[in-house]
Amino acid sequence: MKKFFKLTALALGACMTLGLVAMAAACGETENSGNNGGNNGGNGGDNGGQTVTLVVWCPEADHAFAQQVAKDFQAAHPDKTYKFQFGIQGEGDAATKVLNDVDNAPDVFSFASDQINKLIVGDALARIGGDRLQWIKDNNEADAVDSATVTVKGEEGVYAFPYTDNTFFLYYDKSKLTEDDVKTLDGIMAKTNKDEQFYYPVTDGWYGSAFFFGAGLDYKVTYGEQLNEVEVTTTFGSDKGLDVTEALWGYVQQEGFKLDSDDSKLIAGFQTGTAIAGASGIWNKAQIQQYLGDNFGVAKLPTYTLKGEQVQLRSFAGYKLLGVSKRSPNMVDALEFAQFYTNKENQLKHFDARGFVPTNKEAKADPKVTADACAKAISAQLPFTHSQKGVPGDFWTPMAGLGTAMQEALGKTFDAKQALDALVSGFVKAQQ
Repeated sequence: MKKFFKLTALALGACMTLGLVAMAAACGETENSGNNGGNNGGNGGDNGGQTVTLVVWCPEADHAFAQQVAKDFQAAHPDKTYKFQFGIQGEGDAATKVLNDVDNAPDVFSFASDQINKLIVGDALARIGGDRLQWIKDNNEADAVDSATVTVKGEEGVYAFPYTDNTFFLYYDKSKLTEDDVKTLDGIMAKTNKDEQFYYPVTDGWYGSAFFFGAGLDYKVTYGEQLNEVEVTTTFGSDKGLDVTEALWGYVQQEGFKLDSDDSKLIAGFQTGTAIAGASGIWNKAQIQQYLGDNFGVAKLPTYTLKGEQVQLRSFAGYKLLGVSKRSPNMVDALEFAQFYTNKENQLKHFDARGFVPTNKEAKADPKVTADACAKAISAQLPFTHSQKGVPGDFWTPMAGLGTAMQEALGKTFDAKQALDALVSGFVKAQQ
């Protein structure tokens, strides 16, 4: 499957022009047309009257929102002329893309909070200080600020602007499932069949890990002064970990369980009626709500049966952050834009546009946020989450590999112990 990377330029001033340059990125290879980096024009932050170029990376679904923020930013700063270039880049692998060419990284970019250590080690993030640092701490929830805070060589620093939390919960069709049904995975599965399924992407480690975290299993990463992983240990490989693996296999074997349901399949499933419930995040709210209409339902994740007992699925919980390149030639302007993008007013606009629950304390307390069904589902799920800070660097691939192994074993014999051992050996690290 190909992912497409596009770059759009938005020139803002007395008149506005919009040009498009597309760059396609297929698995492992990139075709570039034009410069997608942050060092492509403009002068320093105090350039009085000259055009300042800022390159901003964001997910495709945020493109229109980011363009509007840029227009509003220009209106709020009439003393300068800004030229914005927008790169379409998902948060999930933003760090990898940035670190491919740090010197030509975008000035401002969105990324998932679990990537912050990698970006700092790669010398890619500007540390935030002064009044902006105090502004972040005063206006955002403590956990959100913590997600952007890292200790390097014994010194604590904040390296990004938080703007929304990042976890997943349950969407369901109220014409097929009741509020009692969705409390347990068994209740959901009892209403499924091969044509009306429960969509849960076990082949994605972000989701599959919830079964292990729910059972109290965990990992521990010991870092060196340079944020290098010195040691990684885990309880995933314990007897309980084997019980979890076998329990998960018991579910995915059922014809009503769709274990490879990425976002596109989930949305298509709700559109066609083949999905009656599924796990996903707030970013899919608008489309799922559109297809379900009055039957749109949301809830925290269900419990599942482990050795005869109900265990709550415990999802990863992180944050989406906006970082500024340490090498930006327009550092002052880039920091100013990142702060503007994540202020109270724009977090509320982001909520209106995409349902993103704000990290800004006043915005989160706004009545339209507190009354939102998805915001309530997230609030119900948050007590049952695992921090997405300090995730082992090699965790994601073997965790996804467990789901892939189950997918390949459907209709065949599955060796749970062998699959679990492969998972654990894929991310543990002995102290050198």
